[in-house]
Amino acid sequence: MPIQDISNIEDIKLLVNTFYDKVQKDDLIGPIFNGRMFGKWPEHLEKMYRFWQTILLEEHTYSGSPFPPHKQLPVNQSHFDRWMKIFTTVVDSLFVGKIAEEAKVRAANMAYMFNYKIEYFRNPENH
Repeated sequence: MPIQDISNIEDIKLLVNTFYDKVQKDDLIGPIFNGRMFGKWPEHLEKMYRFWQTILLEEHTYSGSPFPPHKQLPVNQSHFDRWMKIFTTVVDSLFVGKIAEEAKVRAANMAYMFNYKIEYFRNPENH
C-alpha cells in the first residue's frame, strides 16, 4: 500500500498507536510513561486520538489543557529529544504529505513548550 497523508481518524489511530507502542518499549522514556500510565493506557490513547484529530483534521473532539498533567514529570531536554525522534520516525514511516509535516511541526512546538514550562516550574528563579 502506498504511503499517503494523514486524512482521517483511522490514520490518527495508526499514528498514535504506533508511536506509543514504540514509546512503551523505549529504554529512556518508556519507564516514565509506563509508570504513570499503568492501567490507564486505553483512556490515554483515546485522549490522544481526540487531541491529534482536533489539531490535524480540525474535527473538534478534544477539549482540555494538555500541559498540566505533564508538569510534574521527571523529564528534561533529553527525554523530549527522544520523544521527538520517535514521533518523527513514526510519522515518516507511515505518512507523507502536508498534514504529516504539520504533525511533526506541532509535535516539535509542543515538546519545546512543555520542556520550557517544566523547567520554569522546576526553577522559577531562573526565569
